[in-house]
Amino acid sequence: MSTFKQKFNKKHGQPLNTSNSISKIARLSKISLKSAKKIVDKGKGAFFSDRDSLRPQVKDPTHWGISRLYASVSRGSKSSKVDAKELKEGRKQFKENKKNKK
Repeated sequence: MSTFKQKFNKKHGQPLNTSNSISKIARLSKISLKSAKKIVDKGKGAFFSDRDSLRPQVKDPTHWGISRLYASVSRGSKSSKVDAKELKEGRKQFKENKKNKK
């Protein structure tokens, strides 16, 4: 069974266990950094609000937030549906930012 992080890395041609920054995940997923941070913040909130749902190895809210971001940028995942608004807005902002840099 592979994790969302491993699926992300495979899709982008990286070694499976490579860790990526929030900005790199956003850039490779073609969403704005602002939207990526919103998703991470939602994951951090979930870390504190529903401790029973956490895996034992998760000890840090940022780790949980980045895990949520990996899941959200994976099409078809539950998180991608829950975070659809942030992803849609993030793709729109990413395109606008790219357009303005030209």
